[in-house]
Amino acid sequence: MNAAADTDLATCFAALGDPTRFAIVTRLMTEGPQSAGALLDVADISAPAVSRHLKVLRQAGVVHQQVDAQRRIYSVAPEAVQAIGRWSMTKREFWEGSLDRLATVLDDLQAE
Repeated sequence: MNAAADTDLATCFAALGDPTRFAIVTRLMTEGPQSAGALLDVADISAPAVSRHLKVLRQAGVVHQQVDAQRRIYSVAPEAVQAIGRWSMTKREFWEGSLDRLATVLDDLQAE
């Protein structure tokens, strides 16, 4: 993975590290594209606060914004989700291998 991809992924994780932003992305993933107004109930915060969270998510590349007349519709950026998924799978392989090695050592110790 190159440095630019690492930076983008780090920015995605940083944006998702906030519980409100994570809740916004979860809502968009489960219910599909929505306006900022429809996202007001994901947390007990004001409309300007939701807009600031959406701005952070847009700048991180986690969500896309589409203008529909006077409304802005937000959706999850599939490329961000795919990048996080790929990264997670590489770490999963590492941990599965580590746990397999640990199980082998524990089996050897019990056999003694």
